[in-house]
Amino acid sequence: MPPAMSGPTTAADQAARHWLERIHALGLDRPVKVMNVCGGHERSISHAGLRGVLPANVELIPGPGCPVCVCPEEDVYQAIQLALRERVLLVAFGDMLRVPVNVPKGEPRSLVEAQAAGADVRPIASPSEARALALAHPEREVVFFAAGFETTTAPVAAMLAEGAPANLSVLLSGRLTWPAVAMLLDSGTPGFDALVAPGHVSTVMGPEEWRFVVDRHGLPAAVAGFTPESLLAAFYSVLRQLHSGERFLDNCYQEVAHAGGNPTARRLLAQTLDVVDANWRGIGIIPQSGYALKPAFAAHDARLRFPDHAAPGRRRAGEMPPGCDCAQVVLGRLYPNQCRLYGKACTPRNPVGPCMVSDEGACRIWWAEGIREPATGELAPH
Repeated sequence: MPPAMSGPTTAADQAARHWLERIHALGLDRPVKVMNVCGGHERSISHAGLRGVLPANVELIPGPGCPVCVCPEEDVYQAIQLALRERVLLVAFGDMLRVPVNVPKGEPRSLVEAQAAGADVRPIASPSEARALALAHPEREVVFFAAGFETTTAPVAAMLAEGAPANLSVLLSGRLTWPAVAMLLDSGTPGFDALVAPGHVSTVMGPEEWRFVVDRHGLPAAVAGFTPESLLAAFYSVLRQLHSGERFLDNCYQEVAHAGGNPTARRLLAQTLDVVDANWRGIGIIPQSGYALKPAFAAHDARLRFPDHAAPGRRRAGEMPPGCDCAQVVLGRLYPNQCRLYGKACTPRNPVGPCMVSDEGACRIWWAEGIREPATGELAPH
């Protein structure tokens, strides 16, 4: 039976309890691994302590849902070099400023260190801030280093479609979420039995984008929101499918994620950006998994407006720091505290790999929830 709840309960608590009781009532008789793709899901799961209240044979695996973690090392390096050598005003979402790259000792290894070395690097929270800075400084070149998945790339597309200032260019490192999951499934050894798909991405692109998990691979899938009750509803859906033999795509985030997604966001993405093969840090090239500016917007493409300071050798797969297992964590093949550096050389105060930097990185999330020791056995704490 699920653990007892104490104190006054809200309607949300009661809904969570309802789904938890139904999960335990299934009586699953074998180990089951459920991958949650989204970094926001992992944060909610860890913060609510959901791993501790699910049946012991249900394993929740963090997946490739951290855009900061998979942003190619050469893109971060290029942003650093533009800020230092071209003396542009470089802006980026806050998480990107602390992502480290591999450089000789003494050279700036992150945008924060470039800032300390005299570069004009500023954190922003939205593309509108990049536009406002470009308008406020017409005499300067402003570069927006834009890393993110579909949810944060859509506002970048809107900014371009509405007309960006002439002195604003975009160093785009946008990625699509589903191709990474498809790559895992196509590998033949995905390491999970069911999928909980990301709610925000499904809100933009439509829940049906995840139907291939069911149709092509025969795995249960459910779209979830970010509250415990929505996540538990999705866990119940996929676990019940495994128990009964049914297979379908469920939508447990119907209040926000609608069929077809957000038509305006999808139109703007299609209007301004092309889908291209793209490199994922530590993983390699995933076909049709990235965004690039269309030729019509070449005037705002930082890759065309400025020299490429990244040597070809930086473009190889596996470009994580020595000893860092972030790529395996992103792919769900290791738990965060199974990384060789977790809690040793790598902490939020001194991150070695990108998974310890971002609020959506599994290592940072686990550390914030109090898991401070490296795993001693084959599996991380349940």
